[in-house]
Amino acid sequence: MIFAEHVSRAFGGAQVLRDVTFALGDGERVGLVGPNGAGKSTLLKIIAGDDVADGGKAGWRGGDLEFHRQDADLNEEHTLLEEMWTAFPEARGIEQELEQVAAAIESGTGDLDELIERQSTLFERFEALDGYRIDQRVGRVLAGLGFAPTDKDKLCGAFSGGWRMRIGLAKVLVHRPQNVILDEPTNHLDVAARDWLALELAEYKGTVLLVTHDSEFHDVVVNRIVELRDGRVESYSGNYSSYQRQKAQKIAQQESTAARQEREITKQTRFIERFGAKATKATQVKSREKALAKIERVEHVREDREVHFQLKSSGRTEVDVLDVTHVSKAFADHVVLVDVNLHVERGQKVVLLGPNGSGKSTLLKIIAGRLQPDEGVVGWADRARVGYYDQHQDEELGADRTILEEVRGVAEDEVDEVLRGVLGRFLFRGDDVHKLISVLSGGERSRVALAKFLIEPSNVLLLDEPTNHLDTATRRKLVDALDAYDGTVICASHDAAILDRIATRVYQVEGGECHELEEYRRDPAVKRRKAGVTP
Repeated sequence: MIFAEHVSRAFGGAQVLRDVTFALGDGERVGLVGPNGAGKSTLLKIIAGDDVADGGKAGWRGGDLEFHRQDADLNEEHTLLEEMWTAFPEARGIEQELEQVAAAIESGTGDLDELIERQSTLFERFEALDGYRIDQRVGRVLAGLGFAPTDKDKLCGAFSGGWRMRIGLAKVLVHRPQNVILDEPTNHLDVAARDWLALELAEYKGTVLLVTHDSEFHDVVVNRIVELRDGRVESYSGNYSSYQRQKAQKIAQQESTAARQEREITKQTRFIERFGAKATKATQVKSREKALAKIERVEHVREDREVHFQLKSSGRTEVDVLDVTHVSKAFADHVVLVDVNLHVERGQKVVLLGPNGSGKSTLLKIIAGRLQPDEGVVGWADRARVGYYDQHQDEELGADRTILEEVRGVAEDEVDEVLRGVLGRFLFRGDDVHKLISVLSGGERSRVALAKFLIEPSNVLLLDEPTNHLDTATRRKLVDALDAYDGTVICASHDAAILDRIATRVYQVEGGECHELEEYRRDPAVKRRKAGVTP
């Protein structure tokens, strides 16, 4: 059971949670939804014990709880298999003690009868912990999340950021706790791993509290939705699609009631204004004034704020924008790219596909000049002005800086009014710009990182998983902006919308190679004309 009872939490005078109360029964799978900045991650942290509420209490009852956070906490010196075993501290401790007991029996040190009795007790406890099947469980989960069998002996520090997130998720799943909290578990997952995880959670016997912006994932996994909005929660039965239908009906009813009430108030107000001075109508006027005073006003539904921004290239490049020639890259014995060639022309929108760890991010870093290839060269057009957005860009923000200070760092010559205007389009308005980065949610940090990226002039955009951490509305706006963008785009993404709507060229990066998927080839000029953009 997972619960919150009258929980409140504020940061810097801004009330994030107000009297939040709800409970998850044993075996329930609940999706927690709400706009970015609503306090979802804060609520999860309070329940898990990572944060403390200003008022009320939250936590879990019955069994243990595992919390998958947006930032993976791993020992980089552990192998993958060693890190998995940290999810079973008691079983691991018993294994180590059994080795010590066996060594003592073999060497003849200590009381033999006591050693044998201790060994028997340890075997029984190990069996009770299902210890003999832990490696099997670990192998099943790692395979489901896309790890290769040979990855078990690889150091955690050698994995890319996306794979590290999978390791943290795998540790939660192999433990099989009675209560699970998952904060954005689908970020950095490719389609196969996401589909496996959805089915795994749909069949999970414990209690699950889940935050994700993936509505299709919600539909497969959850049987109830809890919406967090304006500091408070409201519960809806069924999956995400059912929630949307119920929410739409509720909004329609509320709007109808508010409109009907407004008409009645207007009618009574006009009567009072018209006959207020007439003695013969005094009784009726007083009666209607009292009735109006007692009315509990029904507010119109407030629409969620959405980001508003455009992408426009700063000047045209030459026709031949980029040439990647015979590029190879390896990290120690791990070969990532082998003899990669890539040619990009002005106006093309290139999408790189491939599983996590296939080399997409490495290739983008080499193209951006952030990483040097072992072999080969990267050649840019003379007029190319390159903007690079890393999938972990939000992690590079200064925790002790304000939003305004962070954005000013890449636009020192701009006045505050201009920067405030940019931030306002990303929903940071008024005093919001003075919030510290450290108190922002993952989605809010991503919006700050996106604002920093877009404020710099460029005519070529390099993007590594740009829609990770973005809520549905912001993600849609970004896809729209990329679709209408009149410059050149090179993007690594698992997002189907980017592949379907943005791409004019698609390349598969896998097994060290990079080759074009011809079936996705489209004419950039045709796409621009359809979008109403002049070539």
